[in-house]
Amino acid sequence: MSDALVNRVAASGLITLKPEEWAPAESPDVFDLRPFLFMDMILKEQDFREALKGYDWSLHQGKVLCVFCSSDAIIPSWAYMLVATYATPIVRQLFYGTPDRWISHTLLHYIETMDITPYAGQRVILKGCSDKVPVGPEVYTALTTRLVPIVKSLMFGEPCSTVPVYKQPKGA
Repeated sequence: MSDALVNRVAASGLITLKPEEWAPAESPDVFDLRPFLFMDMILKEQDFREALKGYDWSLHQGKVLCVFCSSDAIIPSWAYMLVATYATPIVRQLFYGTPDRWISHTLLHYIETMDITPYAGQRVILKGCSDKVPVGPEVYTALTTRLVPIVKSLMFGEPCSTVPVYKQPKGA
C-alpha cells in the first residue's frame, strides 16, 4: 500500500480564476476636489479656476488620474470638465471616480474582452479572496454572465471550500 500524498484539488480538473490577477499593477494618481471647496461644501468658480491654473499638473505626467470629490458637496459637471481640460494633455488616462472604481472598471473591461473559450465545458472556480485589490460583486457578476453559457459548473471561493453557483443541466 502506498502512502503517497495525492493533491485531490490538482487532480480534480478544476480551473481557478483569480480576478485580482487581472488588475493593473500600477496605482492611479488621485485628484480630489475636496481641498478646492470653500467650507468643505461650496465650489466657488473663480477660486476654483485660479487654483487649477496654479496646480502643478506635471505631477501626473503619463499616469492614470482618478478625479472625484470625497466630500458630499454637490459639484457641478463643468468643474470636472475644467479639470479634464488641464489634465488631458498631461495624463495617460483620465477617469472619473475613485481608485477602487477605476480598478473595477479596468477589471470589467478585461472580462468583456477576455477569451473564454478555454473554459468551455470546464469546472471553474472564481477565487473569492483578494489580497491585492478590491474585487467587488460587479466583477463576479460579469464573470458569471460570461461563463455560465459555456462552463460545466461554476463555483465561488477556494478549491478546498467552494460555494456552488451554477451546474450545467444534464443532457445540455
